[in-house]
Amino acid sequence: MPAAVRFGVNYTPSVGWFHHWLDFDLDAVRADLDSIAALGLDHVRVFPLWPYFQPNRALIRERAVADLVRLADAAAERGLDVNVDGLQGHLSSFDFLPAWTRTWHRRNLFTDPDVLDGQAAYLRTLAAALADRPNFIGMTLGNEVNQFAAGPHPDPDRATGAQIDAWLERMLAACEEGAPGRLHLHAEYDATWYQDDQPFTPAQAARLGAVTAVHSWVFNGTAQRHGRISVPTEHHAAYLVELSKAWADDPHRPVWLQEVGAPAPLIPAEHAAAFTEATVTNALDCPDLWGITWWCSHDVSRQLADFPELEYGLGLLTSERVPKDTARVLADAAARKPGPAAARTTALVVPADPFARSRCAPGGPVFDAYFRLAADGVRPTTVLDIRADDQDHLAARGITEVVTPDQVLPNPQGGTRS
Repeated sequence: MPAAVRFGVNYTPSVGWFHHWLDFDLDAVRADLDSIAALGLDHVRVFPLWPYFQPNRALIRERAVADLVRLADAAAERGLDVNVDGLQGHLSSFDFLPAWTRTWHRRNLFTDPDVLDGQAAYLRTLAAALADRPNFIGMTLGNEVNQFAAGPHPDPDRATGAQIDAWLERMLAACEEGAPGRLHLHAEYDATWYQDDQPFTPAQAARLGAVTAVHSWVFNGTAQRHGRISVPTEHHAAYLVELSKAWADDPHRPVWLQEVGAPAPLIPAEHAAAFTEATVTNALDCPDLWGITWWCSHDVSRQLADFPELEYGLGLLTSERVPKDTARVLADAAARKPGPAAARTTALVVPADPFARSRCAPGGPVFDAYFRLAADGVRPTTVLDIRADDQDHLAARGITEVVTPDQVLPNPQGGTRS
């Protein structure tokens, strides 16, 4: 764990969005990084677009890889470390998959041997290109790649949990081969924690890779159900951090809040700073937090078409690099350099069965019980039902009280947890 929680941002280029890789302009990147570094943040998460870097299974473009290294070096000059997402994959409602995996060449992203060979070679190449850079944090396999594995994706690449296990292990190994000893991880959107038929599971998220990554977006039903000013909305990121700990074998496994943002109109622009402050404050109250990486650095330019409306205004800075109130909130939090939080001693029981994950989703009994505890001033964490009586496990995490959802929520006979 770092001595203090790390603060960073998901880098969205102000000029050309992620299409900037097609016409890489180092001066524009430097100006963007200057505006990020001015906020006092310490790292960026960057996104090569997979089809631009590996347009053919046997062709990884040297110039594109060199541009990625130039970006990392420019970040180092500004005191910023760099995490690189490899398999993009999916960004801001758009899929970016190389032609050699689609239509006439349709092959499963998670099970086809040729695709796996190509993916591993690509991840290994990116990691190796940055392995000697001191500011290189490590690789994330891709951005929310689990969205390709099940519905609601319109054309999913179906796989079993065992096949996803094998895919994750092989891809993480490729990153380690390219850059030994770095912080290599995988990252999924919250279907991993909430969707019963999602083959990317909580156990994989909490046990494979160097840290657990969670992505918190309150447009998943939380803000719709509870409103912009509510305990569930303002504590949702903290909930995912603490929910992830139930499945971890390491009682102090670091958790990275790798994506979180203030999506309009559920979080209107005039309330975004207050939401940001509440979300960050509550996340910092979670022990073993590796860092917070806000989505995103710069707004999407209105010159670009067809993005969902909310995507245009998620930046901490405008597309002209002007900081918003949300940027000042994050900068203030980073300047305080918060250290580790105290242990959470009350644990809410969650089902270990991956086909019962919907109980943890918005509207589910675990979700509702957690936020009832939080509203009562309790600082809850979670524990699997199969570990609820494991005194060694509880002691290692500092847990002194275990409660079930039915002890917390009102029941037809009346009564609730006192």
